[in-house]
Amino acid sequence: MRDVKQYTLPAASPIIEIKALQNGNEAETCARMMAGSEPWITLRRDYNASLKLLADPSREVYLALVGGRIAGFLILTLHGAFAGYIQSVCVAPDWRGQGIGSQLIAFAEERIFHEMPNVFICVSSFNHGAQKLYERLGYEVVGELKNYVVWGHSEILLRKTIAPLAEFKR
Repeated sequence: MRDVKQYTLPAASPIIEIKALQNGNEAETCARMMAGSEPWITLRRDYNASLKLLADPSREVYLALVGGRIAGFLILTLHGAFAGYIQSVCVAPDWRGQGIGSQLIAFAEERIFHEMPNVFICVSSFNHGAQKLYERLGYEVVGELKNYVVWGHSEILLRKTIAPLAEFKR
């Protein structure tokens, strides 16, 4: 896991600290946050499924802390077909719109681009706010997975790259 990082957000935004998930209490807080907010409500990811994902040792989980309290988190997958996959970005509803999601993604990109040239993320077709954020951050649509998680909604696969695989050097 990586060291703790601090990010200063635009003028009126809070200073956040990003650190690796360290214990079960933190995982439980994150699972409640995820299961109790969109888009995960629509995607039917309940508390137990969220907690299982957060505890998966094949994932890296990082917390965004404001004043020592968890304001959001992200889950990364760095192995497999889509190595460099941001599996989830979750910001507590009270903290949304304050730049925390952008800073979590910036942290993820720094982490991933150190080891591989592509960052992948999926966004639900109904999650228009996240789609705008990812587009603003330079992500491009590379595909659509219709009815992938739930009927009636697509997952849109996005990618941001710094080089083709064959030319990337660590």
